Amino acid sequence: MITVNMPKAKDIAHVKRRAARSAEFEPYDAIIAKQIPGADHAAAEAARQAIREKYAAVQAEIEDATDAAALVAIVRAFEQKPGEGG
Repeated sequence: MITVNMPKAKDIAHVKRRAARSAEFEPYDAIIAKQIPGADHAAAEAARQAIREKYAAVQAEIEDATDAAALVAIVRAFEQKPGEGG
């Protein structure tokens, strides 16, 4: 039987979560940081807040996971690109 080190598995899931979150933030960070003229800064900040909320929920799911299968499902859900199947 294989035993999964859940604390280490959760650490790995959090690393993947942070990477996915950073990738989603990237286009909005550019708008905010560069103060691009004509860009809707309020919309960019609203999008950034939605991303923060999304990944706060994912963080809670990771912490609440009790087995490796649950962690795999959580990671696959946020790594899946829109329009991709199961």
